[in-house]
Amino acid sequence: MSEDVLARPHVWMPGSSALPLLFLHGTGGDEHDLLVLRQYLAPDAPVLSPRGTVSEQGMARFFRRLREGVFDEDDLRLRADELAGFLAAAEQKYGVAPGSWLAVGFSNGANMASALLLRHPESLAGAVLLAAMVPFVDDEPLDHALAGKRVLIVNGDSDPMATPAQTHRLTDQLRRRGADVELLTFHGGHTIDPAQLTHIKHFIDAAQRS
Repeated sequence: MSEDVLARPHVWMPGSSALPLLFLHGTGGDEHDLLVLRQYLAPDAPVLSPRGTVSEQGMARFFRRLREGVFDEDDLRLRADELAGFLAAAEQKYGVAPGSWLAVGFSNGANMASALLLRHPESLAGAVLLAAMVPFVDDEPLDHALAGKRVLIVNGDSDPMATPAQTHRLTDQLRRRGADVELLTFHGGHTIDPAQLTHIKHFIDAAQRS
């Protein structure tokens, strides 16, 4: 069964550090898109980078959307459950401690990472959310399941999709569940700002030491 789950396209890169990274690409990307970040953020970290299994006009995504900025939340829940199963199988195959992943997601991948935190908090140790939106309009059941988990949100202040209002609500959703959320904004839009990589690296280094 685990081999069937792991048939999903992905890249595994072993490493020597204790904190493995889970890279989740944006719309139209694939399992190779974010690998370049490893050398800047954590060159010794093990890395798992899966491809989204949904196709939107030929572009890979992690879940469906009804239109730009409006998610198919039922599909998002289903895909988050599937990804949690994939991570459990990968942990067994690659010898990764259960739930030790630090997700690094961009756009659609960041939204999947947030959904995974909310639905399967046992799957992740924390997350770096780049150009991230609110995954669920209606809050998931309120609890403190994210206590002790560190999350960094990095959003542009002129992002037309991950707007300041979206950023504020996402921060609030995660904090109310007990997550230790740090918010980093920059002057820009829906992108990964290279100027923020040093700060992201410091966040990951601190997570490695905790």
